[in-house]
Amino acid sequence: MSRTVDIELTVNGESFAETVEPRLLLSDFLRETLGLTGTHVGCEHGICGACTVRVNGVSARSCLMFAVQADGATVETVESLGTVSSLHRIQEAFRKHHALQCGFCTPGFLMTVKDLLERHPLTTNADIRDGLSGNICRCTGYDHIVKAVRELANERDGVAS
Repeated sequence: MSRTVDIELTVNGESFAETVEPRLLLSDFLRETLGLTGTHVGCEHGICGACTVRVNGVSARSCLMFAVQADGATVETVESLGTVSSLHRIQEAFRKHHALQCGFCTPGFLMTVKDLLERHPLTTNADIRDGLSGNICRCTGYDHIVKAVRELANERDGVAS
């Protein structure tokens, strides 16, 4: 018999109180319990970055975190960004610069970029590449992703492109 734990957390601005098994991964909780399937699960080892979400304002691998660890936390998933009819600025930059192809890694990249823009200077393209190094894309070759992030960092810093 498996014991359960009651948790309360805020996901994308909405409060949830759920009963979960202690071993339930945050990625599975988001996808299966809450139906937020934008968080993708790739490697299940924290290497690929496809499952990246933000927990209390900091990017985290949801495949390496148990849902019970998010008790009391604020979680942001890719669904917290824009909609199809009203893209978030990060999504718009990715579209503009063709910074996605198959799209599997894109949610993790978007959440990582949001974290980078809020918490890191990104002075050079090397800074951007370093910040993105925990996310794997098998399609784009990264150049377009770096261009999108460079544009966003320049906007944030008031630098003309």
